Amino acid sequence: MKRREQYKHLLNLIASGIMLLIEAVMFGYTWYMVYTPMLAKAHRFWNRGNWAVIGMYVLIMYFFTRTYGGYRIGYLRFADICLSQILAILCTNVVGYIQICMISNKYMPVHPMAALTGAELLAILPGVYLVRFLYTRLYPPRRMIVIYGEHSPDDLIQKINSRKDKYNVCATASVYMGYKPLYEKIMDYDAVVLCDLPTKMRNPILKFCFDQNKRTYITPKISDIILNGTEAIHLFDSPLMLSRNRGLTIEQRFVKRTMDIVLSLIALILSSPVLLLIAVAIKLYDRGPVFYKQERLTRDGEIFKIIKFRSMRMDSEADGAQLAKKDDSRITPVGRVIRRIHFDELPQLFNILKGEMSFVGPRPEREEIANEYETVIPEFSFRLKVKAGLTGYAQVYGKYNTTPYDKLKLDLTYIETYSFWLDLKLMLMTFKIIFQKENTEGIEQGQVTAVRK
Repeated sequence: MKRREQYKHLLNLIASGIMLLIEAVMFGYTWYMVYTPMLAKAHRFWNRGNWAVIGMYVLIMYFFTRTYGGYRIGYLRFADICLSQILAILCTNVVGYIQICMISNKYMPVHPMAALTGAELLAILPGVYLVRFLYTRLYPPRRMIVIYGEHSPDDLIQKINSRKDKYNVCATASVYMGYKPLYEKIMDYDAVVLCDLPTKMRNPILKFCFDQNKRTYITPKISDIILNGTEAIHLFDSPLMLSRNRGLTIEQRFVKRTMDIVLSLIALILSSPVLLLIAVAIKLYDRGPVFYKQERLTRDGEIFKIIKFRSMRMDSEADGAQLAKKDDSRITPVGRVIRRIHFDELPQLFNILKGEMSFVGPRPEREEIANEYETVIPEFSFRLKVKAGLTGYAQVYGKYNTTPYDKLKLDLTYIETYSFWLDLKLMLMTFKIIFQKENTEGIEQGQVTAVRK
């Protein structure tokens, strides 16, 4: 097992390379045999021009597949990999068709690209299954031990156990049993999970695992995530890390705001028929208001009124503010559909255009709910260093019912590692979570907020 481990990434790399090569060959065939004869002046491209078109297609395919995680065959579930591959192929072929139309300076037949899409799916998805099958045979689930502190690790263990194909939690141990017996236990397992340990007690164990080449998984503290965004300072012979602790720079905010204005205008124009259709459906159902406005928090604690399509009954908050629950009876039939595909959020494009929100950022919370979270997690306000977002790190990698503490960690990860490319990736990943039901699950019955008692 240990000897095979070093070839794990090589297997993934070879499989990814073969898939990309197959896609390149199939597009090349479509380009040479179908589209090139249709071009009135195809000879002007010469061979270099033809190779450039195919090369651009390969780059676009690689970008979308990597962004959606389609190459992470040994990491994601089989269904997730298939969804990633489907989205990548669809997006690439849409862009590829636009590229062909721009080259020809006219609209070209779309059915060859549609046929190419179907052929690529028929070729790639069985290949993904085969590679995934090899992974499960060559690399069985890791035998893991969870080391915990004052808090129970049951919630984390439950999440890890949801991936029985990859992880196998065999034992737990309290950090308070002492380092020597802990070290002896660690040597019996393939990997170690350090679950919410005090930093002072975590560091010796982490160093021991490093020395023994033991794979280690760590639930980060807030301070650990802040360290992710530090800048290395090399003015002296002692390493320094600088944490500016101010959110985004003025240059980053300018680029982000420009992108928000441009994309929100385009999105409003393209989605206007859908907006009208949803508005009519809501109005016809119970004759109530189409939109739902509510005060929310954005950057620096400023309050604004968020706009959403109404998805609940008009008396849904007669008992006060509370989050949506699983199988919530307050949700209307129309609301259930638009919440499932996140279309109830579309009117927030107006909030983005006005500058109250951004396309990407922490989800805006109500002031009263945020205040309740802060009584348990004083650092919860750290999320307010950037504008609230329509989508974001916590929305893509978390769920509706993710605990506030975990949401805070995800949002801080976004703030501390922000880049234009991260924004672009999160916007593209948002299309993927529309098809993942677990991301829209509400809190449990009996809960009012996402805090678990």
